[in-house]
Amino acid sequence: MSRFIALLAGLLLLVPLSAEAQRYIDQFAVSDLLNTRTENLDALPEVYYEYYEFDDPRKNTVIARAAMYRDLGNGDMEVGRKRAQLVELINRTSLGQLALGDTVIVPTEFGIDFRAYSPFPRYYPGARNEDKLFIIHKEVQAFAAYEYGVLQRWGIVNTGDPDEYPTPNGRFNFNWKEEYRVSSLSPPDEDWEMYWVFNFHNARGIHIHQYPMPTGGPTSRGCVRMIDADAEWVYHWADPWETSTGRTDITSSQGVLEEPGSMVLVLGDDPEGHPNLFDYGRRYPVLNRVALPQDPYSVEPGTRQQEITDRWRSARR
Repeated sequence: MSRFIALLAGLLLLVPLSAEAQRYIDQFAVSDLLNTRTENLDALPEVYYEYYEFDDPRKNTVIARAAMYRDLGNGDMEVGRKRAQLVELINRTSLGQLALGDTVIVPTEFGIDFRAYSPFPRYYPGARNEDKLFIIHKEVQAFAAYEYGVLQRWGIVNTGDPDEYPTPNGRFNFNWKEEYRVSSLSPPDEDWEMYWVFNFHNARGIHIHQYPMPTGGPTSRGCVRMIDADAEWVYHWADPWETSTGRTDITSSQGVLEEPGSMVLVLGDDPEGHPNLFDYGRRYPVLNRVALPQDPYSVEPGTRQQEITDRWRSARR
């Protein structure tokens, strides 16, 4: 078996067999990484990627992990531990899941604005007239936030289980928000606590919110799970709707829309298995770039409520 085929076999070992077998991302450990930001987006370097084989001739995973920390930190294990957080995020895995012989992808740059690793374009011309646009892309299980077409933030998500509770595609607007909420789907003996809750499908009660984040793909009951630092940022960044009756559904005769919330696009197909940001080249991996619609308004409305919002917007022009 050639080295390249063996490498791909190692990569395939990262695909989790079930949600129960997945580990969870340490959300609070990565907050500094996600919040690192430069004011000049154009100053960010181009990031390239390499393969790293997790192995040890003594066949000891503890020694292999220590060697990986040293390699990532150029000899400094503490630096390597911090850098490993980025490796875990872009591979959507945890080092504790790795078996000897597995291969992960590592970037050539560390310690910079997280937008440098984005699969979304840094500039989105189609959104240059939108003050705020939030995109959820199911295939890569990630989000992007734009202001007038300039990428402000991106991060990973977990969308709904496609077999039972798929997150609907389409164009929406953010509606109401709550800093803390217990899910109405909670079982009798357990409270499913959600933080930084922002609704975008009022009829079905679908939100983005903070919640435990498996390292794999779609697992939720329709809502979109986010890392705490990302969910809090979006909670304060995006605009909710304004209606004459607060949270009342404007599809009823009781609610009147006064201002729509920030636009939300849900795009892409659910991934088959583990979501992946990369093409596996023979020599090195290449980041897959997300293709966005030329015009956000070409995305079909996701709800009747959105159709009302469109009519409201047309009447205001």
